[in-house]
Amino acid sequence: MVHGEFESMRAIHSVLPEFVPRPVAWSSFDAIQDTHFFLFAFRDMTNEMPDPYTFASLLSALHQKSISPTGKFGFHTTTYAGQLPQHVEWDASWETFFAKSMRKVLDLENERKGPSEELDLLSRDLFDKVIPRLLRPLESDSRSVKPSLVHGDLWYANSGIDVSNGQTLVFDACCFFAHNECEPLPPGFCVVSLDRVADTITEYKDEFG
Repeated sequence: MVHGEFESMRAIHSVLPEFVPRPVAWSSFDAIQDTHFFLFAFRDMTNEMPDPYTFASLLSALHQKSISPTGKFGFHTTTYAGQLPQHVEWDASWETFFAKSMRKVLDLENERKGPSEELDLLSRDLFDKVIPRLLRPLESDSRSVKPSLVHGDLWYANSGIDVSNGQTLVFDACCFFAHNECEPLPPGFCVVSLDRVADTITEYKDEFG
């Protein structure tokens, strides 16, 4: 988990260094089993919501400037959303990658809570109808989707403002290369202000084009 976060922060920093604290190193304690640490440059931050226009501009820049090293969707090491491992195996198709990601989530749900006939029925339509109908056209008739580096866990508690210079920052990333619209509506921001979410989305669309 720590390794995944370190690689995620390093990936964002390599594209947009002003958007994250600089990652330094990660490792494991020799004397304490299964205990790890992650070091990055100290930034004194407030817990206030970032300005939606600044935030959207930085997020758009990350998505536009990032380039997948393989030209595919995925990531080079496993990342975790909380304690859940994400599907990151490289794939040339966004539809296929997204379907595999959803399948992994549902498999983890079944593993931890047991099988559900209702969920199985709903997931059948999801994979057979919903995902192909919504995503396949994006990659049909000479259309394509650019793999963009996404933070992976954007919500208000994973963002802050540098006290010394007012710079908007994000942290606690679990990155992968995805469709850029996989990210710009972080649900956690709705907890604070729907108006700010609307402003962020509008500005993001203006910036991304």
